[in-house]
Amino acid sequence: MNPRVIKWPHKAIPTKETVLAELKGHGYEVYDLQTIPPWCERSLHTHDYEEIRGAVEGVTTFHFPDGPVTIEAGDILFIPAGVPHSLRTHNGNPFTAYKGSVNGIRKVTELADGKGSIEDLARQKE
Repeated sequence: MNPRVIKWPHKAIPTKETVLAELKGHGYEVYDLQTIPPWCERSLHTHDYEEIRGAVEGVTTFHFPDGPVTIEAGDILFIPAGVPHSLRTHNGNPFTAYKGSVNGIRKVTELADGKGSIEDLARQKE
C-alpha cells in the first residue's frame, strides 16, 4: 500500500486548530504536535498501524520505498501500517505537524539509528 496525501482543501491559511479538526474529521486521535528543526533528518522507521500527519507549518519530504512525498502546511498524509519511511526537512525552516493514529497510541519500530526521533531530539536539548 502506498501513502496518500490530501492537499489542504480550504481557502484559509491552516492553523493548529483547523488542522487538528481535519485530522479528527478523518477519525484519528492525535498523540503529538512536533516541531522539527531546519535540516532535520529522521532515520528509517515504521509503525504497526496507519499513521496520520497533519502539517501545520513548513514543508518536509517523507521518503518511502516507492519514492518521496513532500507535504506542506495544511496537507494530511496517511502512512499505511508497516511501510518503512524516513523524513528530511530540506530547507532552513522548522516543520510542525500533528501525528496520530486511530487509537491515539504511538508505537515506533526503528529500522536504523533513531536519528531525528522524538527521543533523539529530546536528548539533543539536554
